[in-house]
Amino acid sequence: MGGSGSKSKGYWPFPGSGSGSDPAKEGNDQSVARIRCSRNATPFVFTRRSSMFFDEDGDLAHEFYEETIVTKNGRRRAKLKRIQKNLIPQGIVKLDHPCIHVDFPVVLCEL
Repeated sequence: MGGSGSKSKGYWPFPGSGSGSDPAKEGNDQSVARIRCSRNATPFVFTRRSSMFFDEDGDLAHEFYEETIVTKNGRRRAKLKRIQKNLIPQGIVKLDHPCIHVDFPVVLCEL
């Protein structure tokens, strides 16, 4: 239930924590310098996927609504209808300051 599931995919870039048969457990629990794979992994996240969309006019927002006029019993009433078609996702956004990855296995503050 829940969780990112990154450990189950077979790639765990942080030594000292992860699966039970981890070869990097020889007293090196909190070292990030040694990484088991060929590509460099960092505990920081610099980009994220945006939750905002562009509409047909080029406006950027989380949600778009259209005002429609409904006539019922002779009374005119305005309703808002949510637009879900013809929206383009913003894509990848660079963060203002880096965040620590959610799967980083080091305790930052212990009370």
